[in-house]
Amino acid sequence: MDESQWLLERFEEDRTRLRAVAYRMLGSASEADDAVQETWLRLSRADTGEVGNLGGWLTTVVARVCLNMLRTRASRREEPLDVPGRQDGPPVAPREGEYDPEEEAVLADSVGLALLVVLDTLAPAERLAFVLHDMFAVPFGEIAPMIERSPAAARQLASRARRRVKGASPVPEADLARRRHVVEAFLAASRRGNFEALLALLDSGVILRADRSAGPTPVPLTLHGAQRVAKGASVAARRGRFTRPALVNGSPGLVMAPGGRLFLVLAFTIVDDRITGIDIIADADRLGRVEVAVLDA
Repeated sequence: MDESQWLLERFEEDRTRLRAVAYRMLGSASEADDAVQETWLRLSRADTGEVGNLGGWLTTVVARVCLNMLRTRASRREEPLDVPGRQDGPPVAPREGEYDPEEEAVLADSVGLALLVVLDTLAPAERLAFVLHDMFAVPFGEIAPMIERSPAAARQLASRARRRVKGASPVPEADLARRRHVVEAFLAASRRGNFEALLALLDSGVILRADRSAGPTPVPLTLHGAQRVAKGASVAARRGRFTRPALVNGSPGLVMAPGGRLFLVLAFTIVDDRITGIDIIADADRLGRVEVAVLDA
């Protein structure tokens, strides 16, 4: 077997793990595939004769590739891909093979959509330090050179990211669990378009407010009463497929994040296990002030 064939087979052994690293770094399946492909190109051109740990070398390379992609993304801060249910502008057709909503949904579930949302708010170096250390057990001594920091500084970055991921809630644990149950029931009923189940969760005087970026109208929308809110939630069933629970400003809510980038948030007001208010936020400035964290399993 010649060296090029050996390298290819060795790379294929690591491909799944490298894609897992890249997906958690980038939050996008297509971008993760691009990063893995770039890693292969660099391997095929490199002199690895003196590399003792090829798996570690590949992890370092894919991490550096992802770090560069994150920095480029931050400098131009792209808008998220168009997603089902958005009606505030003409749909943007992705390039062929660029975005597979079903694959993204499966991957997001395997990692945790709320986690991807929080990771997207981190600085590139914070994200790298947290992902490599907390998810793939890479020592800080190996992470530090990638971000041009000391091991102690890399540890501090990961710790800061960890606090953002876990978040904090002023709600007592028992109340948090009850609210989460209500929110998850609302999501399940919305996905099924189950009007009666939605009515059972909504207070008769519930008020839903959606900013103008949330659609379907070009102006802010307000709905009053359980009947109108339940009907609106039923109509938005397609969005529910791409929405997951998260901690939103310290209380259970819902997030929609195609490609791991926050697109829309539902914040709930819940009194006596009934939903009395829903605030749908999609405006970029307002989203920037929303604190999202992971809901513990």
